This record gives sequence, C-alpha cells and structure tokens, in this order.
Amino acid sequence: MISRLLPLSLLILIFVVVVKSSDGFSIQSKSWDFKGHSIGYEEAKQVNVRNEQKSSDPILLLNGFGVGSFHQHRIMPHLSNEHSAVFGIDYLGQGRSWPVDCDDGNSENERALIYSIDTWADQVIAFIEEIIRPAHEGRKVHLIGNSVGGHLSVVLAAKRPDLIESICLLNATPVWGLNLKGWSGHLPPPMIPRKIGRYLFDKIRDMDTIEKYLENAYATREAFDEKLMKDIRGCTEGKGGHAAFASIMWSAPATFPEGNPQGFYDNLSALECDVLLLFGNQDPWCTPAFAKRMFQSLKERAGTPTAPKPVHRYVAIENCGHCPNHEAPTAVAQIVNRWTGSKDRSRNMLSLLDGEKQIIEEPWATTHVSEVSEDNISLSLMDKIITTFV
Repeated sequence: MISRLLPLSLLILIFVVVVKSSDGFSIQSKSWDFKGHSIGYEEAKQVNVRNEQKSSDPILLLNGFGVGSFHQHRIMPHLSNEHSAVFGIDYLGQGRSWPVDCDDGNSENERALIYSIDTWADQVIAFIEEIIRPAHEGRKVHLIGNSVGGHLSVVLAAKRPDLIESICLLNATPVWGLNLKGWSGHLPPPMIPRKIGRYLFDKIRDMDTIEKYLENAYATREAFDEKLMKDIRGCTEGKGGHAAFASIMWSAPATFPEGNPQGFYDNLSALECDVLLLFGNQDPWCTPAFAKRMFQSLKERAGTPTAPKPVHRYVAIENCGHCPNHEAPTAVAQIVNRWTGSKDRSRNMLSLLDGEKQIIEEPWATTHVSEVSEDNISLSLMDKIITTFV
C-alpha cells in the first residue's frame, strides 16, 4: 500500500542523521539508491526561517576529486541563508557513495561498474530528477562545481540543459579521463591496472602525501587542518578504493552524441545557460590561464532572436588556491548568492562585488576579489601553449 502512495525516491532513503546543527543551521546526512548503489548526500537548511524569504532555485554543490560533501561544510551555512535548498553529493566511488559489499572490484555489485565521468553524470542527473526537482516544483538547478566538479558541471549542462539554470566553475579542471590503453575501466581490473592502481592509491592516501597535496592546493596553510586530512583519509578506508582508483585512471573522457561538441572547450562555447568563472589565483594547476581560455570559449556563444546570448563573467580571488569553496567560503558565498539570486546576471544589471575590488576577510587570511573584464582577457604565448596541450 505504501509503495503505491509514495514516490520511489522517498522509499529508497536509507537514513537521515543531523551531522551539524548550530545557530539555527543544520546539515542532514542522507542516503539514496542509484542503480542499486548507496549514494551519500547532504542537505543544508536554516531552521525556523520562512522559505518564502529565500530564493526557491535549488543549489547543488559538486566536489573536487578525493573528498566528500564534507568539503562543502564551510560554504553551506552562507548559501543556506539565501536559498531554501542547498545540496551536496558524493560521487560513486568517493566519500560515502559505494556499491554494497565492495570487494576490491570483485563483488557482484561492482562487476562491470566503471567510475567514469559519464557514470558520475548519469548519477547526478538521476539525483536531480528523483530528489531535487520533485521537492522544488520542478525548478532548474544551479550547479556550483570545484575542480572535477566544475568539469562535471559543464558536462551536465551540455547533456541536460533542461535541468540546469546556471553553472559556477570554481577552478574547474578542463581535463578528465586519461583513457589509458589496455583496459576499459570496467571492473574488475586486470592484473597490471590492479597492481598500478593499488600502488598509487596507497601512495596518495598516505597522511604525509595528503598534507603535502593540501599545502600545494591552498594558498594559506592555516586554511586547512588535521580534521580535513583525516576526513580525506577516511574516504579511502573502505574495501573498494583501490579498484575505484584504477578504474578512474583508465576511464575515458565524457562522451556525447555524434554531431554534438565533444571536447571541454567546445562544449563551453555551446552552453545555453549562464556561466560564472570563480578562480583562486594561487592555484598551481588550474591557473588563471585556464580561466582566461574558458572565458574566451564562452565569448564565442551567440544568442538567437528568441533566446538572448547567455551571460558569462569571471571573478578572480587573490590569496586563494585550488579550492575556493573551502579556502574562501565567505567571498565565494557572497558572489554565488548574488549570482543565483538574480534573473538578469549581466554586468550592467548585477554587481557581484562591493566596488571594483573588494577585500573580504576569512578567519585565516584576507582575500582580494575583483571581476575580470573582457578587455583584460589575453593569453600569452606560453599560456596558449599550456592550455592547448594540457
């Protein structure tokens, strides 16, 4: 009887636990079923606040590689002040999202599974369709993606523009999927990829390696602590991590129907939604050169008589590295709240900053934030070489 009355998405919620609650703010940890796999996600809310006072468009935060939605906890309170719904989700094979009964790629639930960008795109599309939209009057979603989460945001907006209101790319990586030879990435892995994946996975999840990685990723050492390191390490301690890492290494880039744009930059130049680039300038990997290249691709978009040209803007954060959502949450939240709270996001109608340049204090550092105009977007010869071949 119950199954006839309630939608499937409500029946497959396994548990709900409040993991953080203070000053009228809570993060609920939940679980949802995707093709038989348990997917961890979180929903942030301000309690005792009337939702009609907030934006009704939901926000979905997409993580970088190797973390869970815990990496969004600093920014969630700021966003939930202005939005009635803020979600974070762990990709399959990351954080709390794993097949049942993992066994290093050998279990029945892991068989033929591939941890590719296409798998993650399918997962997030299903999540939007089954969990987010039914609870929010079928509204489109704002995607806020960091690193590979930014890459995934572009893939999702290209594959399903009907679901996406806008995307915000936080130091998005333009490349994902090495497509190495000798294996498709579908589990279980053969001997050589299994051994390589196991060796490298054990290296990168070492606590010293995690700390060195974060020291490079963050502009300010005080912006991350031992708890974050332990949370990242905790994501690797299940029985499926070695096989998942091998599958990720061997998997292919995102695929699209024949005749559609195929590459990252080609898809950027064809997106129908508004796009905000929000980049930390001290990122050693996704440098400002990549943001400029993305901005140039977005400039190629053209409008139609019935659909005006989509908006694209670029904001740079000085004294911030690869993870602005975690290192500069106050600055990012201010900009994102203004961006998502407006229907006309053009520069002459919406100010993302207080003045041409704004100083925003974080507990561990001072950030200097400015918007980059189209007139100041130019790539040096070295920038062109790097962004072309990487």
